[in-house]
Amino acid sequence: MPEPSDTDMSSKQSQNTTGPKIDPGLYIVSTPIGNAADITLRALSILSHADTVACEDTRVTGKLMKIHNIQANLTAYHEHNAPQIRPELIKRLKNGETVALVSDAGTPLISDPGFKLVQACHEAGIPVTAAPGASAVLSALVVAGLPTDRFFFAGFLPAKQKARQKAIEELCSIPATLVLMESPRRLATMMEAAEPVLGSRACVVARELTKLHEEIRRGTVSELAAYYKAATPPKGEAMIVIAPPSAESMLSEAEIDSRLRDALQSNSLRDAVRTVAEATGVSKKTVYARALDIDKERPDDD
Repeated sequence: MPEPSDTDMSSKQSQNTTGPKIDPGLYIVSTPIGNAADITLRALSILSHADTVACEDTRVTGKLMKIHNIQANLTAYHEHNAPQIRPELIKRLKNGETVALVSDAGTPLISDPGFKLVQACHEAGIPVTAAPGASAVLSALVVAGLPTDRFFFAGFLPAKQKARQKAIEELCSIPATLVLMESPRRLATMMEAAEPVLGSRACVVARELTKLHEEIRRGTVSELAAYYKAATPPKGEAMIVIAPPSAESMLSEAEIDSRLRDALQSNSLRDAVRTVAEATGVSKKTVYARALDIDKERPDDD
């Protein structure tokens, strides 16, 4: 998740929350994605009373604790030390302690470490409780203005070109709004890779959500691919929200072939592909492949 900046973490300090001591177990606690005020009263109470707060980076979580005037025992728990630290946390939990799991920002386990710890707790019969709150995924989804009744979170796409292209092609046919994450240095490359497959779909790139320089940029995948290719790489991780395929873009090969044959009667192969792709929302790459097969079937002119 994107890490909150010092500037955006400068909200008014909260008093150390008091209240009844919480029951033993693991608590999955959501923390702000940028604005330090975006934390729940329940989260503050849990963080105040937990015996241990397991976090990705003690420096990042330490800043949040200082802002909200919370004294906590912080333990680093991240993908590099998890195999060593996880047994220690399980031992503490079995002894009746309370552990709060947080990520650098947002909701733990969503593109963050924690899955194996939760799994180990369930296997050991240790209670696991969620304290919901801020989420970059849901924040991007609700501001995008695209369908929210069904969405698919794909996280970060593979860095290598071949694997990334395969992942995009697999996502193409999912009948839901797509939500992805990308680093600033790979944003232009990722959008350029998506353009041939998802080019005509509506798209939103949301950066620095809840922060001072929040940016919501809208267009089609093609338009945004061109924009980020020409622009200076932006700062901050981006959330990319892409509209689901239209009903027409889910056409069968036979239906696409029928439209292509009609278009090829009065257009060049290139123009026919463009016409059918724009009319149906099917990617140009897919339409072009079908057009080549159809063109081979046509008899040569004498």
